[in-house]
Amino acid sequence: MIKKLIPLLLLLVSSASFSQETTKTYLSGRDKDHTVQWDFYCTAGRKSGIWTKIPVPSNWELQGFGSYNYGHDKVKASEQGMYRYEFRIGKITGKKVFLVFEGAMTDTKVSINGKLAGDVHQGGFYRFKYDITALLKPETNNLLEVTVDKVSANASINKAERTSDFWVFGGIFRPVYLETVPDKFIERVAVNAKADGSFQLDVYGQNLTVNDMLEAQVKKLSGENVGKAFAIKANASNDAQTLKATFTNPLLWSSEFPNLYQVVVRIKNKQKIVHQIKQKFGFRSLELRKGDGFYVNGSKMILKGVNRHSFWPESGRTLSREIHLMDVKLMKEMNMNAVRMSHYPPDAEFLDICDSLGLYVINELTGWQAKYDNTVGHRLVKELVIRDVNHPSIIFWANGNEGGFNTDLDNDYALYDPQKRTVIHPWEKFNGTDTKHYPDYSYMVKAATSGQEVFFPTEFMHALYDGGAGAALDDFWNQMLMHPHGAGGFIWALVDENVIRTDKNGIYDGDGNHAPDGIVGPHREKEGSFYAIKEIWSPVFIDLPKIDGNFKGEIAVENRFNFTDLDKCTFKWKLVSFPSANTKGTKAITNASGTRVTKLKPGLKGTLDLALPKSWTKSDALYLTVYGADQKEIFTWSWPIRTARLASQDVVSSTAAVKTEESNQSLVIKQDGIGYYFEKTSGYLEKVVKGNTVISLSKGPVLAGVNTELKKFSHKAEGAKYIVESDYQGAGDLHAKWTFETGKLVKLEYQFTQQGDAEFMGITFNYPEDKITGMKYLGRGPYRVWKNRLKGQQFGVWHKDYNNSITGETWGYPEFKGYHAEVNWVMVENKEAPFTVYIPDEDTYLQMYKPAREAAALKNNNVEPAFPEGSIGFLKGISAIGTKFQSALLMGPQSQKNKNDGKTFKGTLLFDFEK
Repeated sequence: MIKKLIPLLLLLVSSASFSQETTKTYLSGRDKDHTVQWDFYCTAGRKSGIWTKIPVPSNWELQGFGSYNYGHDKVKASEQGMYRYEFRIGKITGKKVFLVFEGAMTDTKVSINGKLAGDVHQGGFYRFKYDITALLKPETNNLLEVTVDKVSANASINKAERTSDFWVFGGIFRPVYLETVPDKFIERVAVNAKADGSFQLDVYGQNLTVNDMLEAQVKKLSGENVGKAFAIKANASNDAQTLKATFTNPLLWSSEFPNLYQVVVRIKNKQKIVHQIKQKFGFRSLELRKGDGFYVNGSKMILKGVNRHSFWPESGRTLSREIHLMDVKLMKEMNMNAVRMSHYPPDAEFLDICDSLGLYVINELTGWQAKYDNTVGHRLVKELVIRDVNHPSIIFWANGNEGGFNTDLDNDYALYDPQKRTVIHPWEKFNGTDTKHYPDYSYMVKAATSGQEVFFPTEFMHALYDGGAGAALDDFWNQMLMHPHGAGGFIWALVDENVIRTDKNGIYDGDGNHAPDGIVGPHREKEGSFYAIKEIWSPVFIDLPKIDGNFKGEIAVENRFNFTDLDKCTFKWKLVSFPSANTKGTKAITNASGTRVTKLKPGLKGTLDLALPKSWTKSDALYLTVYGADQKEIFTWSWPIRTARLASQDVVSSTAAVKTEESNQSLVIKQDGIGYYFEKTSGYLEKVVKGNTVISLSKGPVLAGVNTELKKFSHKAEGAKYIVESDYQGAGDLHAKWTFETGKLVKLEYQFTQQGDAEFMGITFNYPEDKITGMKYLGRGPYRVWKNRLKGQQFGVWHKDYNNSITGETWGYPEFKGYHAEVNWVMVENKEAPFTVYIPDEDTYLQMYKPAREAAALKNNNVEPAFPEGSIGFLKGISAIGTKFQSALLMGPQSQKNKNDGKTFKGTLLFDFEK
């Protein structure tokens, strides 16, 4: 028994105003947050064998039905979903009614009132429709029945779509609606509007006669006419009928200036409007100049892109406008200008947002390392192109992915696309392009020196866990900009595709290490690479490594926009002073600020004079923020002006004399009521005792990663000072000198040499992880860094509570554990007593423990960089991180091990256990 739902009354009246427009009436909800309950029966798996309810649109696995499958699973769940829904319709005389599915996974059989609406549709990511006019019962209830097979009867669809490297779901996952039009109507249009103002409109009408006229009027989105209407006399053919016009100086569409227009297209008969539609578009020209580059509106383009799955952890592939908007804004925030659809066409609404906010899009036919056959392939290409042809954001069609290319389909795209966009094969050299996936650095160098194709890898910098993405991107990008035919590239990938399993108590599941490869987490949590990309891909390039004695307030700047003059941007600087370690809070005090503008055309370099006040040297740091023409931040750069000011830190209130106690095994130095315990056989500090509190800092200093043995341990008084020294030898040499002095902080001076190149270099101590609660520090933050991912972080005072987050597996960001750059001081918060270490040296890294290992760590784990055995380290060199497919050593200059070359490294630490 079907429970009767609230009827849908379609107000199909015969007024002239109605007949002019297409009416869309939703039978389902519009997105994941606005659904409609349909009757549902699942044939296998969870909640199967009974009629119940399901929200539409949705993927049924996420609603508790059936079984989950990742594309690599050897055993595929093959359940069916059976849907029923009743709706009521009014009079339909003189009308046609189409039933439209935006997407269903995957074979979809549709019946109206017990009769088939048409052929079973095969292919999970495409819009399809049926003319159901003759099947409807006007002014009464109608029964819609849909059967969706999760596994297709067509073997090539299963290979192309469902044995892929992504989650494969089932169900009606995009909206379902009715389109009502007059008997004589415009089925679709295809626009070709170029940067020179030429405009071509292919109109596909149905049931036209020679007495009809086709008329078009271009308008601004506000409704204001642009130029005059233009028309042609129709013919009785259902083939394309072309209208042409020319416009003077139209506003052009690009990622920087996404100017949109609309065209109103009408069928007129004796001056009566029979039917009309509106179509948004943009004037812009695309050129792939073989052996040269990719051009938009005559400007050579560098694509700064990412691959994007349509995904949300609670709803699978069923999304919403809010999620689409969030993703586009995140890309724009990272200074990206492009996105590749991986590995299927997205919701049309996502493309609408790319049009309106400005992103270049590669739109892709599904085919992950396997191809559709000709039986379904020709039809699916048509469905893809006719839905999306008018989006100015789309710059290429991708005919499959990584070998999933049916070359018989390559020429199909042009059949429906008057713009004749270039068709690419992501992963191979084709059509004058080289889109190689996951090139290493040597390939980048070779391509730049000898490659003839237009080069833009459609997947690179694989961001598994915390590897790739921003790591090594700086070197890769510098090499890309040297390529005479370079056109950018697309990072893999935007989002960790971890689904919340309704069958496993809500755990996040990324199918091991297959899916956690995003720059952001499943709910769009930002990882450290997010900010590195934002800086490296900034269209305003700032070249100032550090502020030194030669700095006069002038900064080298380059305009890497294509169409934006820098006088459209705003440069704001400020000079700040930071709170001390013993001051509550982390907020800096602004001492002075100013705004500057520079006139610099795209592609040019110049100098920005900040006009700083003479007192600028008295501040701790300089910040420079650039805002784009849209007033959104492009990036904020920051530079320390002085290292940690020690005037207040190196003096303590007490003036008590230094005392010592010695036994056969230990030496105890007592200063200001605090005892420092050294083990004489190792030379290490073993603990610090403050009153009745033991502070468990121990086993240091140790030369990180090097086996040494104690050569000499000595101690002596020198006036008001007491000196403790340890010398170590082995694969490296370390000399440690502790100085205890009345009224001064405890000082450790160290120097070391070591043999051979090293993953990391420096000294470490141990402190029990179970006693750590957090840290506050002055340095780059708040995210950790790698040797090949130093960019993106800001110099300032940061506070982080302890966490054991694993990037891409647990999403408590920023991660507590790891390397931190340019640290001047750190207060170690713990359950015993907090203590602070000051680092007057420049360019010292702080190591705070070793990140936990991923549950699905790779056997040869390129994304698990080396760490010292010690838990808290003060390092002169740190390790780089690789990608899923390449070790760090293959990723360029910044990814190499640290060079020693016989150099002696020196450093100083000051310890404060009083505050």
